[in-house]
Amino acid sequence: MASPSMLDEMSQVAAVKATPHAGRLPRRARWALVIASLVLTDVLTIGIAFLLAYATRFNLGLPLFYNEAAPNFIYYGTLVATFVLPLWLVIFTGLGLYNPANLMGGAREYDLVFRAVTAGLLPVIIVGFLEPSFIVARGWLLLAWGYALGLVAVGRFAARRVLYTLRSRGLLLSPAVIVGANQEGRWLAEQLMYGRSSGLHLVGFVDEKVPAGTLLFHNLPALGSVDHMDKIIQRYGVEEVILATSAISSRDRMLEIFKRYSNSDRIRLRLSSGLYEIITTGLQVQEVGYVPLVNVNRVRLTGMDSILKLALDYCLTIPGLLVLLPLFGLIALAIKLDSPGPVIYRRRVMGLNGKQFDAFKFRTMHVNGDRILDQHPDLKAELARNHKLKNDPRITRIGRILRKLSLDELPQLFNVLLAEMSLVGPRMIAPQEMAQYNQWGLNLLTVRPGLSGLWQVSGRSDVSYEDRVRLDMYYIRNWTIWLDLQILFQTVPAVLRSRGAY
Repeated sequence: MASPSMLDEMSQVAAVKATPHAGRLPRRARWALVIASLVLTDVLTIGIAFLLAYATRFNLGLPLFYNEAAPNFIYYGTLVATFVLPLWLVIFTGLGLYNPANLMGGAREYDLVFRAVTAGLLPVIIVGFLEPSFIVARGWLLLAWGYALGLVAVGRFAARRVLYTLRSRGLLLSPAVIVGANQEGRWLAEQLMYGRSSGLHLVGFVDEKVPAGTLLFHNLPALGSVDHMDKIIQRYGVEEVILATSAISSRDRMLEIFKRYSNSDRIRLRLSSGLYEIITTGLQVQEVGYVPLVNVNRVRLTGMDSILKLALDYCLTIPGLLVLLPLFGLIALAIKLDSPGPVIYRRRVMGLNGKQFDAFKFRTMHVNGDRILDQHPDLKAELARNHKLKNDPRITRIGRILRKLSLDELPQLFNVLLAEMSLVGPRMIAPQEMAQYNQWGLNLLTVRPGLSGLWQVSGRSDVSYEDRVRLDMYYIRNWTIWLDLQILFQTVPAVLRSRGAY
C-alpha cells in the first residue's frame, strides 16, 4: 500500500488560461471508460487472488493446513467464475466502488475495498453453512480474502496512477468554473488545484464585480457575470459549476442559479457551505421541530473512526515502547555525557480542541540556547519567520545525530499513551504559531497532532511553511485509517533518507 510522496498525490498541473474546448469526450463517456477499466481490473485481480489461494492451500503443503489430496481444480474454478465473481461485482457496485464519487481518492477507496472484499466472503460462508453439498476449504477462503484484499487494492492503486498521469497531460478532466471570486472562491480554487483526485480543470471564475478578462488567483481569468453563464458554459465546455455561496449577494440570485442548472443533464452544480475554512469535522443534518438544521462536529473523528485510530495508536505504541526502552537509556546517557542539562525537553504545544500540553523530546540543544542565538541576529530573524533553522548553533553534537535520525521525538510515544498525540496527525505547533495558520487554525485543533504525518514523509523541514499548512489541511479533510497506515509505511524510508531532518 506504500506509495510515492503524498505531496505528489496532491500536486496537479498548473492552471492555464481558459481556452475553448474541442474534441473532448463527454463526461459520461469518460467515466464509462474509467469504470469499465476498473471492472476489468477487479475481475483479473479477484481471479488471480482465488487462483493463488488454491495454489497456496492445496499445492504448497504448508504445515498450517491439513495435508490432503488437492480437490478438483475445475470445481473451484467453476465456483469462482459462476458464483463468487458475479456476486463480488454486485457487492462492489452496491458499496460504491464503481460510483465516481468514491473513486480515485486514495485511502477512502481502500476502505471501501476492505469492506467489499470482507462482505464478499459472507455469502459464501452462509451458503456453505446452509447447504451441506456446498463444500469449500476454510483455509482457501481465508487466503482468498487476504490475496483479494491486497491485489484489488494494488489494482486500484495502479489504475489511479494511470488516471493521474492522463490528467497531468490534460486528459479525462472536467472543465469547471467557480461562481464567486471572493476569498472563499479563491480558497476553493486553491484546494481543487492541488488535488488531482478532483478530476477538475478550473477554467476561471464567474463574478458579478470583476470585469471579464481580469486575471485573478493563479492567473485564472474572470470569464464574465452570472448573466453570461450559458455562453461561458457553451464556449468552454463547462461540466461543473461550483458555487461559492458567500459570494452571492442575494438569496434570489442563488435560487436563480440553482433553478437554471440543478436539473441539467450536462452540468453538475455544487454548492459550498460558505464556511469552507472551518468545516473539516463533518456535518450532520438533524430535524428540530421539522426544520432541517446542520450540526458541525466539534472534532474530526467520532464513533468508530475514533476507536480505530486509538486502537492503532495503542497497538503499535505499547510494544514499541517495550522494544525501545534500552535505546532510551543509551540516548539518555549520551545526552548527559555530551552537555549539562536535563535529558527530556518539554515543549508547550497545541492539542485537541485547543488544549495545550507538554510534548516530550530528548534534549538536543544547549540549556543556554537563547544566549547563543542572541549572538546571531540573522538566524534569530529566520527562526521567527520559519520556526526552523537549518544551521542552528544551539544544537549539541548528540542533538544533531538525534535530529538527523528523528530519535529526539521518540519520547512523544508517551504523549501518544496519554492520548495527547497520535502516531499520525498534523505537525504539532506552539501556541504562537497559531497566527500563521490564519483561517485554518480552527481546523488544526480538531485532531490530535502526530508523531509522524504528511509533512514528515514529504520532506519535513524542507517543505515550506505554506505547504506544511496545506498538507495538514489535506490530512484532516481526507482522514481514513488507511491513510494513517499508508503514512506509517512511508515514515520508515523517510526517516532513513533523513531528507529535511535538522
